[in-house]
Amino acid sequence: MTRSTAGDPAPAPGSQPPVFFADPRDLARDLIVLAGPEGRHAADVRRLGVGERVVLTDGDGQVAGCVVTRVQRGQLQLAVRQRSVLPAPDPALAVVQAIPKGERGQLAVELMTEAGVDVIVPWAAERCVARWQGERGDRAVARWRSTAREAAKQARRGRVPEVTGPADLGEVTARAARAARAFILDPQAGEQLSETPLPRSGEMLVIVGPEGGIAPAEADALTRAGATAARLGPTVLRTSSAGMAAAAILLSRAGRWA
Repeated sequence: MTRSTAGDPAPAPGSQPPVFFADPRDLARDLIVLAGPEGRHAADVRRLGVGERVVLTDGDGQVAGCVVTRVQRGQLQLAVRQRSVLPAPDPALAVVQAIPKGERGQLAVELMTEAGVDVIVPWAAERCVARWQGERGDRAVARWRSTAREAAKQARRGRVPEVTGPADLGEVTARAARAARAFILDPQAGEQLSETPLPRSGEMLVIVGPEGGIAPAEADALTRAGATAARLGPTVLRTSSAGMAAAAILLSRAGRWA
């Protein structure tokens, strides 16, 4: 994506061009003006100059490697040098994340996005302390989505993970029933996530409970839907970091970290 084109300066050894988001309609053009918040960040905060490399993405798989041809206050003019479309990942990884209190939810989203999770489902589990209702819930979902977008940019992802609306137990069990494999993270489980068989295709679903654990009735419902309990390792992780650790194990084993 960053190979040099005749007439363009080669990037410094080991350097990686920054990633910014653009409208998919703009990505079809050979000359793009990056304005708005992304343009201000690129021109005024990052202070990118003529000849420097930039990667643009729509966050849904379209990617364009560009070079800066003009700089103005709050915007850049970019010439497209390469285009690619990233295929949808398969097997995909979705994480049902019990809603933590405070900023730990955003931390969980940031870590899972960096690790490569494809879908994040906030779950209002029985033992969750935080409750998303009405406008408060709408704001919380918006914060999670904004966090996923910024983390995807930092991680140089061409696809921003989907953050769904908050799910109840019925919606989580339905998703578990549709998944190719569904796992309930449980430090007491006999099976290790690093050893359990994985599907070649479809969705792998990981269910992360709250700090107080998944209630017995919830565990029973998820098990009846086809989910199996699995443990990460010898230590017990916080709910905000368990999804990231599970993603590292599963995506490595599935070949997506190769």
